[in-house]
Order: sequence, then C-alpha cells, then structure tokens
Amino acid sequence: MNRILASRTRVPKTVLSWFTSFNLSRSAHSLPFATVEPEEISGSLPAEVHNIVKGKWTKSSTWNTIVDPLNGEPFIKVAEIDETGIQPFVESLSNCPKHGLHNPFKSPERYLMYGDISAKAATMLSLPKVADFFTRLIQRVAPKSYQQAYGEVYVTQKFLENFSGDQVRFLAKSFTVPGNHLGQQSNGYRWPYGPVAVVTPFNFPLEIPVLQLMGALYMGNKPILKVDSKVSLVMDQMMRLLHYCGLPVEDVDFINSDGKTMNKLLLKANPRMTLFTGSSRVAEKLVADLKGRVKLEDAGFDWKILGPDVHEEDYVAWVCDQDAYACSGQKCSVQSILFMHENWSKTSLLSKMKALAERRKLEDLTVGPVLTLTTETMLDHANKLLQIPGSKLLFGGKPLEDHSIPPVYGAIKPTAIYVPLEEMLKENNYELVTREIFGPFQVVTEYKKDQLPLVLDALERMNAHLTAAVVSNDPYFQQEVLGNTVNGTTYAGLRARTTGAPQNHWFGPAGDPLGAGIGTPEAIKLVWSCHREIIYDVGPLPKQWELPPST
Repeated sequence: MNRILASRTRVPKTVLSWFTSFNLSRSAHSLPFATVEPEEISGSLPAEVHNIVKGKWTKSSTWNTIVDPLNGEPFIKVAEIDETGIQPFVESLSNCPKHGLHNPFKSPERYLMYGDISAKAATMLSLPKVADFFTRLIQRVAPKSYQQAYGEVYVTQKFLENFSGDQVRFLAKSFTVPGNHLGQQSNGYRWPYGPVAVVTPFNFPLEIPVLQLMGALYMGNKPILKVDSKVSLVMDQMMRLLHYCGLPVEDVDFINSDGKTMNKLLLKANPRMTLFTGSSRVAEKLVADLKGRVKLEDAGFDWKILGPDVHEEDYVAWVCDQDAYACSGQKCSVQSILFMHENWSKTSLLSKMKALAERRKLEDLTVGPVLTLTTETMLDHANKLLQIPGSKLLFGGKPLEDHSIPPVYGAIKPTAIYVPLEEMLKENNYELVTREIFGPFQVVTEYKKDQLPLVLDALERMNAHLTAAVVSNDPYFQQEVLGNTVNGTTYAGLRARTTGAPQNHWFGPAGDPLGAGIGTPEAIKLVWSCHREIIYDVGPLPKQWELPPST
C-alpha cells in the first residue's frame, strides 16, 4: 500500500478516493465485500454460496452440502442450479451479441474501465488483511500449506497488477498493412467471441478462475463462470471483491451446478467459446458436444529428466519433493514421473527425497486430503505397479494415520515407486505406469547413458503435454531432449521444475490446436479473442477509369 501511494506516478483522484474510503471503512468493520470469516465456517455456522444471473445475486431451491475435507463436518451450503433452473442463465448469455460487450469499434472506454478494475482489485489483494483472508479461505476448501495457498493469492494479485492502466487496451492492439492502391489498407484486429463460458477445477480455486475470467472480460466477452462446487466459495467471495472494485454486476454470470446441468446449459446456450480446465475425460466430451468451440487445459502426466551432470544434490532433491508433493500432488503440473540418469543413482538423491517426503505432515497441511481419489484407489494403483517385475516401493505407500479426513477423500503418505525403464516401455505396462494419479504419488525410473532414445520414446508415446523439466546444464543434452519433445511449459537447466504457473510466463499445453494458455498477453489473446481483418478501400478511382470486360 505505502509503495503504491509513494510512487512518483500520478494516481487518479477517483482511485485515491476509493482507496481512502476502503481504509476508513475497514477501521470500523470487517472486509467490506466479505460475507464469511474463514475460521468461523462450521456445521453450526455454515457458509453459503450463491449464484449471479442478469446482474443479481440469487439462491436456489436446491442446496448442495459440502463437507469439511479435514473432519467431514458439513460446513458449506452451495445454492446449486438444477436443469429446471438454467433458463435465466441461457437467456443472459444469449443476450450478448457475437461482437461482444466491447471491441475496438464499440465501447472502447470499457478497455480503460477494466484497467481501473484490475488496478483496484490488485491493490485490494496486496493488503495483508485481504491476502490473508483469501489464503485462509483457500485452505478451508482445498487444504494445502499456508505458503502454497498464499502463492495463489500472490500470483492473482500480480496478474491483476500487470493488466492495470492501459494494459487491457494494449491486448487489443491492431496492425495495418498498406494496400495495392491509394485508399486501400488492411487492418487486423483482436475480436471478442461474445458469449463465452469458463469452467474451472477445485485445485486452484482462486488463481485459475480469476485469470481466465478476467482475460475473457478484457477482450470484450460476456462469460458465465462455473467452479467446482467443493471450492466455489472462494470465487463467491472474489466476485464480491470485484463488484466492490467496480466490475459491472451484469458482466459476469456465476453458476453453481453439477456437471450434467452445466453440460445441458452449454448445449442450450451455445456459447461461442468455452474454456475448460480439468480432466481429459470431460474435455473430450465437451469437444464433441460443443463441436470443437473449446480451449482446453486438461490433465497432464508430467515428466522430469535428470541429465548426466550431477550438481546441487540437496537443491534438486528439494525441487523434486516440491514438484511431486506440494498441494498433496494435486496440480496439473505435478511431477508424475522422474527419469533419473545413472549418475544420479550413485548419489544419495533418493534417500534425500525420502527424508523430505517424510517430514510432510497433516498438521501444517504440507500433506493433506486428496479431493478426487480415495485412499483405496491410490493404494490399489500402487499395488498394481508393484506387480511389475523389478519394481519396488521407494517410500510411502501407506495411508495417513491419526486423522479425521472423511473416507470420500483420499489420505496417503507421499509415495514413490521405482519401475525399470525396460518394463515401463512394454505394451502391457505402459498405460498403467503413465496413468495420472492426482495425489502425492510419483513413478521413478533410471536410464543408462546410452538409453536416452528409450526415454524419448516413452515421452513420445504420452498423450498429455503440459509441463516438463530437463534438469541439466549440459547444452547438448538440453538440445537433444528439447528438440525431441513437445510439452508446452518446459523448464530447462539445473533449477528446472515441473510446477509453477506464475503470471510472468505462458502456462499451457502444446501440440494440440485446442490447447489453452493462461496468465500472459499471448495466452489471453489466443484463448479469448479471434482475428478479424477489415480492409478499407475508399478510393479515389484512377482517372479515366473505364468499365472493364467481364472476367
């Protein structure tokens, strides 16, 4: 706050007035936008999640009760819309024209408005009390360590800061090419789709929906937002913050529903584009149902290769632990498999990874409930892997102990299983070994100095290409691996990781024309706008022009 106010940049009086009024209000009251207090949410004082349609907050006749993932107590009531209640949302979305709420020729002042909204929202999230509020709220619905939860808030705040001021209209920057004769020129514009949908998962309840939602709004679209009901309380509160910062209430519809209802709404409303982040199974269904008018950031079985050059063993072990087990492995960028050069096998890397994994504990949420898989499902997968000849349990492979996590969720110790490379590549094993387990679970294998082609073959056979890491400072090794792989967000070098979706670089898959990105100007323009060419040809006609013969 002090840094912003002390800046030599002139701050508009309207922003100063708004910011001052917020500081005055919070001296006597709690956060002016919030309707809950994270620590007070309980069975006796449940939080409520509402919907927004046609510029109004609404409830529903149907309430979905969400249980606390740490103790099983019912603690959130979500007003879910069923199939009989989708018509207002269909109408609201259908009322948006194909040319959007704004574009370079229509209501351009809205680009500036969204720059102001972003500035105010970024300022709000930079305040310790607001940042702490959202961090603790994330922890309540998607248990992860305070630092991991705060990381979401930080990235979201920096993203909004990045798109303050004139940066929103810079997203719609056009270009001009001279024509063939006087009075002719072609102009390329970034054009909105109009009515769009944003569907996001549980694991990043603030960062993913905010970054994609704001990208859609910046480009002139009218979005409907659906977040997994288990965590939608976070976006309920964030929508209230955005309204407080000037977001027109009618610009975004917010719906809570099950997947079947949302699918019916999409089919009936027929949005021009739908962004989906989540499982590959649902993604494939949406592609078919919506006739390809989708962008996807779906599941990823993400890999890391340790090259032949061994350096900074402690650091590499720590990054492997973070990549595999932070957020209990519930990241689409999680380290699913580690290919370890034989030189690393001669070090104490694995024992250090084991020690780091074993210091994770439920008390500080460095390991916690898995919200999409049961304990039985994950341990059953581990047992199947251990049936492969030569495989062995490196660490973990057991349920968490002394907890009250409800059985509908999973709770296992951070787990690593070694599978020989030759066995992994066998036809009857490959699909099993490369099955994504969205929890604290990874496969480890080793390759000899002449087996890099086998590793590259394993990578070529994978279907998802989101993140990857090439941990090596050997430039020739880097070239060989990078030139023969496709993952959209690949880190290379000694400090390479698989996880991390900050606001300063592209995050998304490659090798798929439907692949979506997030966070950067390039990602926003790719996902939330299309190209429109307008050719001006105003004359004058050449002197002594005559009617030519037919052609």
